[in-house]
Amino acid sequence: MAAPLALQLAVAGLSVGSAAAITGIGLVVCHRATGVLNLAQGAVAMATAFALRQCVVVWHWPRTLAVACCVLLLAPGLGYLMDLLVFRRLQRRHAGTAETLVAGLGVFVLLVGAAALLWGTTPHPDAPVVVPATPLVAPGGLLITLDTAVELGLVVLLAVAVGALSRWTAFGTALRAVVDNRRLAELSGIDADAVASTGWAFGAFTAGLTGVLLAPALRLDPYGLPLLVMETLAVAVAAGLRSLPLAIGAALLLGIGQSELTMLHFSGTAQPLLQALSSGLFVVALLAVALLPGRLASGLSALPPAPAVAAVASAAAAGVARGLRLGRRWAAGLLLLVPLALRGGDVRSLLPGPGLALVLVSIVVVTGYGGQISLGQAGYAGLGALLTGALAGGAVPGLPALPAPVALLLATAVAAPFGLLVGWPAIRRRGLALALTTFAVGTAMSRFVFQQPLLTSGLRLDRTGAWADDRLFYAIELAVLGVALLAVRALRRGATGRALGAMRDHEPAACASGVDVPRLKLLAFTAGAALAALGGGLLGLGAQAFDPNAFDPVLGLLWFAAAVAFGADSASAAVLGAMVLTALDASTTAGVSAAAIGLLALLRGRLAGAAPLAPLAALTADEEQPSAPEVRLSSFGEQLVKRLKGVPR
Repeated sequence: MAAPLALQLAVAGLSVGSAAAITGIGLVVCHRATGVLNLAQGAVAMATAFALRQCVVVWHWPRTLAVACCVLLLAPGLGYLMDLLVFRRLQRRHAGTAETLVAGLGVFVLLVGAAALLWGTTPHPDAPVVVPATPLVAPGGLLITLDTAVELGLVVLLAVAVGALSRWTAFGTALRAVVDNRRLAELSGIDADAVASTGWAFGAFTAGLTGVLLAPALRLDPYGLPLLVMETLAVAVAAGLRSLPLAIGAALLLGIGQSELTMLHFSGTAQPLLQALSSGLFVVALLAVALLPGRLASGLSALPPAPAVAAVASAAAAGVARGLRLGRRWAAGLLLLVPLALRGGDVRSLLPGPGLALVLVSIVVVTGYGGQISLGQAGYAGLGALLTGALAGGAVPGLPALPAPVALLLATAVAAPFGLLVGWPAIRRRGLALALTTFAVGTAMSRFVFQQPLLTSGLRLDRTGAWADDRLFYAIELAVLGVALLAVRALRRGATGRALGAMRDHEPAACASGVDVPRLKLLAFTAGAALAALGGGLLGLGAQAFDPNAFDPVLGLLWFAAAVAFGADSASAAVLGAMVLTALDASTTAGVSAAAIGLLALLRGRLAGAAPLAPLAALTADEEQPSAPEVRLSSFGEQLVKRLKGVPR
């Protein structure tokens, strides 16, 4: 007798839930050992899956040997290199949340770009199967496949091993000491760097294992798998980045829920939304846990604070800074004017430049000026393109088809209030908590808005009349960008700009001095949404089509990394970064721009006090604690230190 359908679907959902649980275990352990949430987890999973495909499909290695090399050697090796080359230096100088976030995004973007360079962006449907889906009949007629059973077994094995290692070994004692107080642990003789390297290697191992398990069910490409794994951050965040049982339970429940939703069937337009909810349940969960009050307080805000940004100490340094700013402005201006001197086809390939510049300037306004980390600006850009197409195509009930210029301006005005979706939660959030919220909002827009046929049908982004000429349209883009830059300059140089700077540099002090911080946060996100929507509308009109993939959340991470790498507090630097990205995409193969931006972001992060990262260091400067007085240990503390050193009582 066959088992009920609901029970069969629950068992089927355990496969995805187990993969998410493995990722959650790695994220929690890595955070315990390092204090850093590994945002590059999805990129490591993708790189490992691609490496396994290369070994098995292209080089024809034995499957078992290839899996062992990729999962047990390559993935942990990537984690160790991430710690050695990137994060160890940051932790030693007590870098803040924002700097570690940018470093993680730099690794993410670099690995995505490298994968696109090595394997292309065409999806590969032939990812090797690690464990076959051989059907096994359980008691009661319940059908369970071999891969699901193995994945569940791996979850149990990893959880038991981590628990035993943490509780009953010397390494577990050292790990708890480093987590509680890294500096005191180092004074007691513990090698905190070794503990952190082990955490990074284990986290990357679980990422690689997740990648090779999920890849056969997907069409492997550099963008899809990293985004899917990033969505599973929800299980680690739900566990407060501390509890393995909570992370595992959340992952299994979400996997089962995602499978159970396939039982429901609605007629008409509701069915595509239900399918999107079924495939994007982890996104909904990430948004929910990010918005829950206090859910992130114990995990994400406990990262080491950054020291306050020191003022420029000498006239020579000030002169160098002024020279750099002037050079960036001239370089940005020249790059903006170059397309006007090119032939028609070359102009068309550079049309995205001014629109992308507006999106990056929106990141500068929110992050560089307002001190709020936003990873969801691609969502607002896509919303601007979608609304422009709907208004120009007459797809809005009760409104006739509007001319493209009117549609663009009205779409910008309509999209701006959507910034409050993030601005309101930002009143009580900072750092990674806010970053995850903005990322979840942008990803939800992509899944539940941009990919829905009901909402994307009837769009019209054709350029007619004078706008049909590429050169003239580019000139119009330049004019729009110029007006926006003047508005941003006026915002920064006025009283509001000074208040934004005070909020960014030290939020509690700004509140104490009478600055209306909640209003400023809402203003920053609203202005950022308007600029991003305006840029997205220009991008859509330049391409004369609405492409959901042009506003993919992974591209949003690339744009954020570019804005930060070129200068988080400079609108001219954002314009320069946008034009460099556009030129690289137009003149080189796919992946070059992402690899270049990722490498630049990592290099900037290694330069302590680098100008482009200075505003980010200030984002957590208000969390800095005063120097503690000399610590005097009690007798119990002295015995604990002796035990950690291995000295007999």
